[in-house]
Amino acid sequence: MNEITFYEIALVGIFAVAGVTALVLLFMTAPYGRHLRTGWGPTISSTAGWILMESFAVGTIAVFFFISDRTCDLMAIVFLAMWQLHYVNRTFIYPLRRRGGNKQMPMAVVGLAILFNTWNGYLNGYWLFSLCPARGIEWMLDPRFIIGGALFLTGMAINHHSDNILLNLRPPDGKGYVIPKKGLFRFVSMPNYLGELLEWAGWAVATWSIPGLAFAVFTAANLVPRALSNRKWYRERFDDYPQKRKAIIPFIL
Repeated sequence: MNEITFYEIALVGIFAVAGVTALVLLFMTAPYGRHLRTGWGPTISSTAGWILMESFAVGTIAVFFFISDRTCDLMAIVFLAMWQLHYVNRTFIYPLRRRGGNKQMPMAVVGLAILFNTWNGYLNGYWLFSLCPARGIEWMLDPRFIIGGALFLTGMAINHHSDNILLNLRPPDGKGYVIPKKGLFRFVSMPNYLGELLEWAGWAVATWSIPGLAFAVFTAANLVPRALSNRKWYRERFDDYPQKRKAIIPFIL
């Protein structure tokens, strides 16, 4: 099997895994965060687990950039910067800002996340920095990049703003939950997830690539069921939880 064939199989495979993931998560909630439960093997500090698993997203795509011959190409640098703008925060800043970092996370969840982040980083990094035709500076004026970049930045702003609302709700010891009521939480249970959906949909458009689309599809397959589970969790524990609040997409879902 040559390298291109392996890449194509890996690309098709991630779409297949996204479908299976969505189906499984509609019936079984992943056991971390508020849904942590026993029976999933050894655990690790959630802060350490989060940094460990997300660091593979930071590192994998960086490796493909630096071993390529496009390290001086402006658009390659822009794409790398967009990716790292999200993942450096998600890997090294957000976990250390969280309260309740002494909670545990199953190593099984960490392992699956490492597998996905490596796989996804390979697909996007190898495509952008080696396989696809090099894009010149004119791509920055292409409607696809402008629209995709705007979606990406909008999603990032929503994600960060929603994270800040949640972080400020938690007491210093990180224990207990409160119904969030500010920002887009007035409309959906998980606007931070909505922000990520917009980010990676924007990434798919800005890169105009099948690997980018695969990432957006997998993000939806993971976060939409999670948002539905979180809304159900809130409804079961808070009698005054707004019943008309959607899970992730305002007025729709």
